[in-house]
Amino acid sequence: MFINRKTAIILALASVATVAALTSMAPQPEVEKPTNLKVLPKNLTERQVHQIMHEWAVSLGVRCDFCHVANADGKGLDFPNDSKPEKEMARHMFKMMNKINKKYFEAGKDSLGMVQHTGINCYTCHRGDSHPETKIPEMKRGPGGPPPGGAPGGPPPGGPGSPQKQ
Repeated sequence: MFINRKTAIILALASVATVAALTSMAPQPEVEKPTNLKVLPKNLTERQVHQIMHEWAVSLGVRCDFCHVANADGKGLDFPNDSKPEKEMARHMFKMMNKINKKYFEAGKDSLGMVQHTGINCYTCHRGDSHPETKIPEMKRGPGGPPPGGAPGGPPPGGPGSPQKQ
């Protein structure tokens, strides 16, 4: 009987401690759904949007404030605000990338509604530069360059089709 009484007291104390621990825990804050998603799927979680934005920022070598304005109080960023033109350009570039992947790389959409990672992404062109330079490559001698001593597109001197020396 003595053992049963000890067991009952221990179980009662353990129950009280468990109930006290569970009731003293702070309730988890409601996870806020991202707002103002115009090109990304609306069903993404805040964490998924953050992951995508991080990928874009790294691909362009920028920080969040490149596309997002500061809050009115100066603390943090106002993510839904569309006042920076860079944010709208990012949307256009995202749509362009998706069209290229769908047309040329036959990329379908994954379970989140995002175009699957095939073909190209932001880093393909940007390579960590927010404004990648666009220029025509210089004609240099070597692989892919003009033949030595010849006109671009023509046969090299002394080769087949050249005038014969007498």
